[in-house]
Formats: sequence, C-alpha cells, structure tokens
Amino acid sequence: MLTYLLLGFVAVLIVTGVLIYNRLVSRSQMADNGWSDIDVQLKRRANLIPQLVTTVKSYAAHERDLFVEVTEKRAQAMAAGDDLASRGAAESALSQPVARLMAIAEDYPDMKASGNFLELQRELSDTEDKIEMARRFYNGAVRELNTSVQSFPANLVAGPLGFRQRAYFEVDMADRALPEIDMGGVS
Repeated sequence: MLTYLLLGFVAVLIVTGVLIYNRLVSRSQMADNGWSDIDVQLKRRANLIPQLVTTVKSYAAHERDLFVEVTEKRAQAMAAGDDLASRGAAESALSQPVARLMAIAEDYPDMKASGNFLELQRELSDTEDKIEMARRFYNGAVRELNTSVQSFPANLVAGPLGFRQRAYFEVDMADRALPEIDMGGVS
C-alpha cells in the first residue's frame, strides 16, 4: 500500500513538472512571437525612413543636418540587434529626428499636398501604431513568462531548465511624442 502511495506521489510530481514545463515553453514562445512582431514593424519603419528622407529632401534641401542625423540614427537602430535596452534607446533616439522630419512638412505646403508624402506619412503613422500594439503584446507575454518563472513551484523547474526572466521593451514616450503643429488658430 505504501508503495502505491509513493508511486502515486511520484507520478503526480512528474505530471506537475511536465505541466509546468509546458506552460513555461508556451509563455516563452509567446514572448518570442511578440519580439518577432516588434522586430518586423521596426524593420518596416526603418525601410520607410529612406523614402521619407528622399521625399523631404526634394522640398527642403537645406535641412542637410537633419537628413544626416536621421540616417545615422537609423543605422544605429538597425545595428542595435535584439538587446532590448540598446534597441529601445536606439529606437527612441531615431524617433526624435523622424518627428522633426515630419514637422518640416508644415513649412512646405506643396510637400504636404504631395500624394507620395501623404502616403509615406500614413504608412509611417500606421507602422508606429503597429509597433505600439506589438510592444504591448510582447510586454504582456513577458509579464506572464516572468510571473511564471518567479512563482512557486514553477521557479523550481524554470531555473534548472534554463527559463529566465526577460526584459520589457520600453521606448521613452517623451521621445516618441509627435511635434506640436500650429494649425494657424484652427482647433
């Protein structure tokens, strides 16, 4: 009888361990998927920026320093890789000159009316929205994974099997703020 109880206890431990492991794998995969979504959108934005620079250059050739800054910040963001802290800082730094680039359009009515510029502006805005959604999904998945990795009894399984906490992907919101545009008194 004691043997059956011991075997039953061992079976329960094994089943519990398998369930915990599978939950950790599932949450880790969700976090990987979330990061992949962010990466895709960041690359999409990086691919739109040269088109935007080229379009604005044709109207505002004297903004050379800004074009150089955007190009440099884009290269730094592309080179940051998957290190979340570096990537977040690089993307924040890129957002600043891109926002200034978009604000230049206010000084050039012909550019604001250009179909090419309007389409790029719409695509960039859509991409920014997708980045924000992907960031929220990723950070939610990371929160779930981190909670599982830290919770008992999952923490007994997580550490030895290589599951670790992950960092959130944060972009400084002050850097992402769009520039204020004077609409000439129109509310």
